[in-house]
Amino acid sequence: MSLVRRAVAEDAEEVLRLRQVMIASVNPDASTDWQAGALPGLRTRLADPDGGFAAFVVDHPERPGAPAALVVGTLEYRIGGPDRPGGLLGYVFSVATDPGARRRGYARACMAELLEWFRERGAGHVMLTASPDAEPLYASMGFTRDTTPSMRLYL
Repeated sequence: MSLVRRAVAEDAEEVLRLRQVMIASVNPDASTDWQAGALPGLRTRLADPDGGFAAFVVDHPERPGAPAALVVGTLEYRIGGPDRPGGLLGYVFSVATDPGARRRGYARACMAELLEWFRERGAGHVMLTASPDAEPLYASMGFTRDTTPSMRLYL
């Protein structure tokens, strides 16, 4: 039996808590004020098992009802190309593990479930942004550095 389960709407607050763990690893002073605005949309997406959004968690062994690890991803359509003729790609984000539950394989197990979810839906490839600490995990799962430069515009 797998330790990993698909997160549901009732997990939304805990999903946001673990997302904050990830954010704080990059910016320890990051505010949590955004969470109230994110909660309704997250609950809606977690409640839709057939949508293009999935979160997988491992429950904390010492804290019932609180996930210890989280992996979230979306399935996106973009016009097909040579490496994904069907146009579907997966994007992984919000990979986080409670500091006291690290080095137990929880993030790897969650990631394996998410990758299988992408495969079942026909994603041609999967993208993510890796922190230096997480890069060895992703590399061990077959991810490689992308040479395509990325740019962003905030609207």
